[in-house]
Amino acid sequence: MSSLLVVGADHLGNITDKLKNSGFKEIIHLDGRKVNMVKRQIPEHVDIVFVMTDYINHNLAKVIKQKAKDQHKPIYFVKRSWSSIQFVIQQMEELKQVN
Repeated sequence: MSSLLVVGADHLGNITDKLKNSGFKEIIHLDGRKVNMVKRQIPEHVDIVFVMTDYINHNLAKVIKQKAKDQHKPIYFVKRSWSSIQFVIQQMEELKQVN
């Protein structure tokens, strides 16, 4: 895992450090507060997209989901808690081992 886009939440706090310790080399964070966020594209070098469901509006979530689908990037919807994020990361690692 190298690059992660996190959409939602004003601040990530210590989640950024924990994500880096989990193997992500680059973490890009978009808070999703501004109206023009729906116009932003997902950077090509991003491998995975996390959407913080408790800090994002429905329209932006829908737009990001479609953009990730169009670019064939995996997208995961998580809460802004480390336990929720860690659970998804563990599932991704298990999937990688099976394949």
